[in-house]
Order: sequence, then C-alpha cells, then structure tokens
Amino acid sequence: MFGFLNVYKPVGKTSHDVVAYFRKLLNIKKIGHTGTLDPFAEGVLPICVGNSTRLIEYLPDDKAYLAFVQLGKATDSYDTEGNVIFESDKKVTKEQIVSALTSFEGEIEQLPPMYSAIKVKGKKLYEYAREGKTISVAPRQVTIHKIELKNFDEEKQEAQVYIECSKGTYIRSIANDLGQNLCCGGYLTRLIRTKAGKFLVEDSIKMQDYKSIEFVEKHLIEPISMLNYPLYNLNTSEKLDISNGKPLLNKSINNAENIILVYNDSIKAVASSCNGCIKVKKVFNND
Repeated sequence: MFGFLNVYKPVGKTSHDVVAYFRKLLNIKKIGHTGTLDPFAEGVLPICVGNSTRLIEYLPDDKAYLAFVQLGKATDSYDTEGNVIFESDKKVTKEQIVSALTSFEGEIEQLPPMYSAIKVKGKKLYEYAREGKTISVAPRQVTIHKIELKNFDEEKQEAQVYIECSKGTYIRSIANDLGQNLCCGGYLTRLIRTKAGKFLVEDSIKMQDYKSIEFVEKHLIEPISMLNYPLYNLNTSEKLDISNGKPLLNKSINNAENIILVYNDSIKAVASSCNGCIKVKKVFNND
C-alpha cells in the first residue's frame, strides 16, 4: 500500500495515537505523519502509508489554522490545560484586535511556550515546567503569511483568528502574545488545523471513519498530486533504468534540485536534473 490519507484528528488524540491506529488497522509498520498536532488541537493530520513516508521531506510544509482565543486571562501553558496566571477586566474592541494582529505579519521571532516538547539538555521543556522551573530558550524565526480576525464576540471577549504560517509556528504563543500586546492577557481555547501543504480540512475524513482496509484503499491519495515539483514522464526503458539506479542522460529538462519521475501516473522516483542529466535520489517500487 502506497499513498497519503487526509485524516481529521479529533481532540484528545496524540499524533502518535493516530499513527498507531492505522498501523493496527492496516497491519503495516511503516506509517507516519507530516507534522505533530497537540492532543488539544484538531484538524488536518496527513498520514503517509508504506514507502510514501519517504516523501515526507518533499511535501509543502506551510500550515493554516483557525485559532479560538479568549482574552482577559493568561495561562502558563497558553491554552486551557494550564493554570491561570493573569486576569484583567479590560475590554478590547474589534478594531484594537485587528490593529494588534498586524504586528504578527511577515517574519517574526517567536518564543516557544514552556509547555512544549522542545528539548534543552536532553529534557523536554514541559518537563522543566512541571517541576516549576523556567528555562531560557532562544526565540525562533517563523513566517506568518496571513493573519486575520474572522469573528469577535465583544461581550465574551472571544476572538477567532485565521493564521497561515510556516512550519514550526506555535499558535499558542500567538494567542499569548496577542493578549500581551493588548494588555489584557489571552490564551487558546480551541485550535483547528485547516490546511497542511495541499491537504485541506474540507477534504479530510475523520479518523474514526477509517474502519476497514477497503475504505483506506478507496481514499488513498496518489502522492503526485500533493507535491510541488516538476514532473518527468518515463517511458518503459527509462523506468527500467531508474529502477536500477541508473542516471538518464541527454534529456530535455530544466535544471532542478527536485523532480518527480512518473510512470503510468504513479511516482517512481525523486531525482535531480542538471545539464540534461537526471540523477535518482529515491526510487519507489510501488507497482
């Protein structure tokens, strides 16, 4: 079995729980995902089946989220699972939120939450946090491609914020930083990943709906459609050469760090091209 699944992860499950579910269902050990979603979060979690796990590094890694932010309080975990460490009676307006969100656009430096899985000296930050210790962590540069207020309940001080961002962005940190910018505190109450690369939430299927091998096979996604690299269609003799790891010479193709070699609408290899020479990086025997 070879391909991707667009899975909607439910709240309460770890990303590893989802992987374990499909390993058991399909009796296949080689199952992976393309980017961790916290148990607290829900939404798009692309699952790679079989040798398609070898394509993870080539998938587009930008993400999109719908974040639900409660203003007026802050927690030590930046979400509902932590302890309240700050409260304010200050009421903010829609216009103030829209103005504050502009400071997050583009490339920004972001401090990860203490309650995160980042390791310092071999130990995860959340382990230090549970011991009551605060560890100094260097800020990380991330890119916010788009951020906008989708809805705001002024009475409840609840905001819904849509965010398109680079890999590694902590949405909890954005919620916390937004609260700080508005001088009222803020934390995440719900998080939905709406997009991961080309995987969209409207096309996703709930994890619990995958109940049989037949259902999985019916909804397997051919990897070609999820990659953003040039395609080169192989003939039969070229396919044989590629299967044996041989380069293809004197080909009319532009130079590219990554190209996808295709035979009968199925990916057969990832390669590079330079001066008409195609050199194989990874071969997929998925006939």
